[in-house]
Amino acid sequence: MWIWQAKKWPHFEVDAQALQPALSAVRLAQGRMLGVAGNLQLVDLSELQLGEWTQEAIATAQIEGETLQVNSVRASAARRLGLTPADRVPKDARTEATLDIVEAAIARWNEPLAEDRLLDWHAALFPNGRSGVTRIVTGGYRVHEDPMQIVTPRIGKPDTVHYEAPPSRDVPAQMKALLEWFEEGREHPKIDGIVRSAIAHLWFEAIHPFEDGNGRIGRALSDLALAQDLRSNQRLFSLSQQLWLDRAGYYNQLQAASAQGHMDVTPWVRWFIGCIEKACLSTLAQIQAAGAKAGFWAQLDTAHPQLTPSQRKVLNKLYDAGPDGFLGGMSTEKYVAIAGVSRATAYRELTEMVVSGLLEKTGQGKSTRYALIRST
Repeated sequence: MWIWQAKKWPHFEVDAQALQPALSAVRLAQGRMLGVAGNLQLVDLSELQLGEWTQEAIATAQIEGETLQVNSVRASAARRLGLTPADRVPKDARTEATLDIVEAAIARWNEPLAEDRLLDWHAALFPNGRSGVTRIVTGGYRVHEDPMQIVTPRIGKPDTVHYEAPPSRDVPAQMKALLEWFEEGREHPKIDGIVRSAIAHLWFEAIHPFEDGNGRIGRALSDLALAQDLRSNQRLFSLSQQLWLDRAGYYNQLQAASAQGHMDVTPWVRWFIGCIEKACLSTLAQIQAAGAKAGFWAQLDTAHPQLTPSQRKVLNKLYDAGPDGFLGGMSTEKYVAIAGVSRATAYRELTEMVVSGLLEKTGQGKSTRYALIRST
């Protein structure tokens, strides 16, 4: 039995008391993240958003088995955020299609999500009317008579059916109910905004209204609900990145919630809330790490203004490598490769930084290695 066959469908139920600890934790993490982000300079805030846009686009594609090029995604996101002139950014069709959805999910967060707008998202995701080499209905709900199933093929055996969605003939009515509920939640909130985002995602995936792209559109719907909850179009964390990091859990939780004959979805919502908490804490850690690095360089510039560009480049690499440093340690050969200087220059500059108390030297001869003294 599937959840849409339950007698109370689509009236989702959650145990508010059971969710309270998770909600308290996520709101605390969210508040800490927003507090630290609120103190960022404009340029740092823009860089943060650029990173989250990039993560979101790459991760939501990865979940569906599609790989986007990081440089292409970052360049397109920078253009959309107004950080790069539009005429200087070469465009990749798949990157643009994915970022169209990432942008659409939050750009008009305070407007109603009408059916035609949702269908526009789908059309944008498949601009050539195909999923791979297969022609599909784009900008419209599925209409085929065959069951819409999520299966694992097995050679010589029947496919394993993980889920079967409502028949295509029922999709328009099913989506009408979802969109009306979603709009009512925007105008007159009755449940926590993160809980609403979790339910919206599960409800959409249960209907599976399109021939393809349901995962990406469903995650965009969740992002829209989260933007409405925060009342902001700033993307400060990536939900899809967390779902990608725990994709096995994501699939299992969706499957468990969809393949049940009752409407209590507390376990799914609790798990989803945990993902949002992790996303907020990840952003908080990024901001704090960036602040620590800025402090490191401010102190370094004051105490050691004589550092050469090549020394600064290598010190930056060592800092980014973290407390454990480079695999195998920093050597003269690695210094030459990173800084693009001669071996003699590398040896001299490494020696200068050891004398200055910036690096610690260990070993002898070819085994000589250098490590950053992080208390600097």
